[in-house]
Amino acid sequence: MDIKPFRPDDVAELEQWADLVNAAAAVDAPWSHPTTARQGADRFEHGWDGEPETPYLGTSDGEAVTWGSLATSEYDNLDLAFIHVEVHPAHRRRGHGTTMLTHLLEEARGLGRTSIVADAWDTEAGHAFATHHGFERKLASINRRQVLADVDWAELTRRYDNALPYGADYVIERWPVPTPDDRLDALAEMAAAINDAPLDDLDYEDEVFTGARMRAYEVAAAGRRERLYRLVARHLPTGDLAAQTVVAVEIDHPERGHQHDTSVTRAHRGHRLGLLLKTDMLRWLAAEEPQLQLIDTWNAESNDHMIGVNEVLGYRVMGREWAYQRPLDQP
Repeated sequence: MDIKPFRPDDVAELEQWADLVNAAAAVDAPWSHPTTARQGADRFEHGWDGEPETPYLGTSDGEAVTWGSLATSEYDNLDLAFIHVEVHPAHRRRGHGTTMLTHLLEEARGLGRTSIVADAWDTEAGHAFATHHGFERKLASINRRQVLADVDWAELTRRYDNALPYGADYVIERWPVPTPDDRLDALAEMAAAINDAPLDDLDYEDEVFTGARMRAYEVAAAGRRERLYRLVARHLPTGDLAAQTVVAVEIDHPERGHQHDTSVTRAHRGHRLGLLLKTDMLRWLAAEEPQLQLIDTWNAESNDHMIGVNEVLGYRVMGREWAYQRPLDQP
């Protein structure tokens, strides 16, 4: 098998990558939205916040049989490398995944990383592969989906009205995107609240948020052809930013949305701001994006509070993904 990295402008490799990803998803996560070569190009050029992963394609006799990726950050967690391996369903159990994994581990070693995090859908084959290579389960995350046509607006309005008195000291504001330069630092300070989300047994340091990183996130979202909508809750007595929620709508597939960050700063919890923000977001999206049909979200399975909010909003469980971890060099 031949393994080579590919770039966002490698058209043929991107087409092969998309076909492989869609074939694997049909078996491992059939609810997933199909991907395209163009989405891959945007993803591998921009990443989440300006630090894109490096993708690799494994071919045998000219046919793509596996792909993998390697991602690192210079913002924080400087010991970690994040890897992903997928094998085409028609070519599994032939050692292709192991060959790709070995290649990615060597690449991570060359970058000076010492701890490896990998992800896989909750399947017997995925778990067997991970444990065979010394990885341990560390964090379970649940993919949920909200079907907007099924939202019970009467019940949601009742819950919203009941929550309003708890948030009497707050006002919800529509945040401009892109964020004005003089507001980036305040946004970054609030965004750091996401570090309180459960990580279970994952060995992972708090992420470092700066104004520059917030700008990079917005630039990357635009590069991925996503429209961002951000609502914030401001504490009236102090003027402080207390909470936020962010949804991205795909420009090429505007019926699909993705819930990004929803977080409340520690000093302002207990005021039902998550429910208030996410309900107001739905109202805003109904006016601005009437074609929107679905919103996907991810939460740690142990994040009982946010899961409770999402269940009120009608989110349905689609599937579970595991984060696995191991030292790069096993003792």
